Amino acid sequence: MTLAARIEDRIAENYADLSTKLRAAADYVVANQMDVAARSLRSVSAASGVSPPTLSRLARQIGFASYEDMREMCRHAMGERTASFAERAERLGADPDTGEAMLERQAGACMENIAHLSENVDPARLVAAVDALAQAREVVLFGAFSSTGIVEYMAYLAHYFCRNWTLAGRMGASLGAVVSDIGPDDVALIVTKAPYARQAVTAAALAQEAGAQTIIITDSHACPANKYATFPFIVPSESPQFFSSYAATLALMETMIAMLVAQSGDDASKRIRQVEAENRALGDFWAG
Repeated sequence: MTLAARIEDRIAENYADLSTKLRAAADYVVANQMDVAARSLRSVSAASGVSPPTLSRLARQIGFASYEDMREMCRHAMGERTASFAERAERLGADPDTGEAMLERQAGACMENIAHLSENVDPARLVAAVDALAQAREVVLFGAFSSTGIVEYMAYLAHYFCRNWTLAGRMGASLGAVVSDIGPDDVALIVTKAPYARQAVTAAALAQEAGAQTIIITDSHACPANKYATFPFIVPSESPQFFSSYAATLALMETMIAMLVAQSGDDASKRIRQVEAENRALGDFWAG
């Protein structure tokens, strides 16, 4: 796996192998990138309760030559985000008792998530993941809990122009039966948000063990499925509500579908036209 362009990705790639002490340090760094970027090692140590040697060891463990190199990545990431954090705080301070204020808060969080995704997604990783999907013998999708519907939507779109996408564990079907057929020529795309589904993590592990490439879409560097990811995507899911927002996740998945259609060219267009014609013949669309 190549070294990632964001501190969250660097930590996600190595999180499962960190000691308890280093995980605590990593959690602090991800949650307090502004402090890491702006304050000295001694000052960050005093604020976090993590010793300077531990912070330096964390930096080396996740692929940096020194703590200063890790600090520089945080500084770069924070450079363009101060204003948006302030604006978001202003939005979330609105009166929550009115529908208008609630809509503003929710819409603001969704727009912030999508903007953060757009600014921070690794373009090379996105292209490589889409290429893997395009070249796969079989694409297996899995999502549990709140991620179930989102992967079904992606499968619905893909079925317009692809014949080799399968939903695993759908409507009581055996997840094990699908996963057992995965091989080195296949791709598993798994979406999981906190609280992480045990089946999602296990499916990722089994897919990697079988030699398949894995695309993991999640919301945190601490997601245990990241350990098994060929292409990990940490997508912001902040929300003023009790649930995670899937707005940015949806934007990423729709982008992947659009890129696949663009790659497929005339073949995809012909297939989509044929499916639409069959839908009309079956009377699926409202004719007025």
